[in-house]
Amino acid sequence: MEIEVIYQDITKIGSKADAIVNAANESLLGGGGVDGAIHRAAGPKLLEECRTLNGCEPGEAKATKAYNLDNKYIIHTVGPRYFSNPNPAKTLANCYINSLKLADSLALESIAFCSISTGVFGYPFKEAASIAIRAIKNFKPKSLKKVYICIYPNKELVDIYKEELKNQF
Repeated sequence: MEIEVIYQDITKIGSKADAIVNAANESLLGGGGVDGAIHRAAGPKLLEECRTLNGCEPGEAKATKAYNLDNKYIIHTVGPRYFSNPNPAKTLANCYINSLKLADSLALESIAFCSISTGVFGYPFKEAASIAIRAIKNFKPKSLKKVYICIYPNKELVDIYKEELKNQF
């Protein structure tokens, strides 16, 4: 499985990724940051479908259609709130692992992640990058061939993920 770190708005990756991963909150009903951007880009039918999912626990993942986006699915995962989660590293790793498992169960070949929990949830970026790369690298896919890590809008943070990718391979 190939991993590529790119400077890209995840809502604009288009059909290169069969699924994009939304760094959601527990309600799955939209919010700020990436979550809000994905909900706005996908359109109101995403909110309608999310209302039927009964939320999501931190570290878990659920899939919806992508609606107005050019992807097949949106995989919603809830990252840990760094300062209040009793085991943020394990929860964050589970976000990646469970999203990858769900993508594989849907027979997808490509997936795009944002940097989960590094916004308002307060996860330190370098530590989050290390956990993300390790979780993705250790996953043994059935169908997945390509993983994108989309970093946006802070271009300088791309180098942190690229360095982590180099260090772990």
